[in-house]
Amino acid sequence: MNKLLFLDFDGVLHPTHFAGQAPFNRAHLLEKTLERSNIGIVISSSWRFTHSLEKLQKLLPNSISSLVIGVTGSPVIGKHPRYQEIMNFLQSHGSSNWKALDDSYWEFPTPCPELIRCNPNTGISEKQIQELRHWMIA
Repeated sequence: MNKLLFLDFDGVLHPTHFAGQAPFNRAHLLEKTLERSNIGIVISSSWRFTHSLEKLQKLLPNSISSLVIGVTGSPVIGKHPRYQEIMNFLQSHGSSNWKALDDSYWEFPTPCPELIRCNPNTGISEKQIQELRHWMIA
């Protein structure tokens, strides 16, 4: 598995504030894109602090869940924490071809070409799907 996708939940798979909407209401967009792919998914969402890997996988559609290989580790305090958590994961798993689907752009350095930035008010949209597809076929 040479490509890794670091997946946030809030602001990606559903709007950050999804009151009145179903959680993971945008997951179907990602599901269609990842069909028949061999990309490894690493959950980088803060949900990993309150849910086991097994529980997180059960929250996701099966086609996405089956690609999940783990979660990023302990939280990092300081500048660009999500990016640092991803770097720590990559260092221990030996991969360098990665993207992050995330709305928390301030948790990454600027510029960060690996970040596919989502709008926290909507979650993932066609713009991010196109960016993800482009990377997948590259």
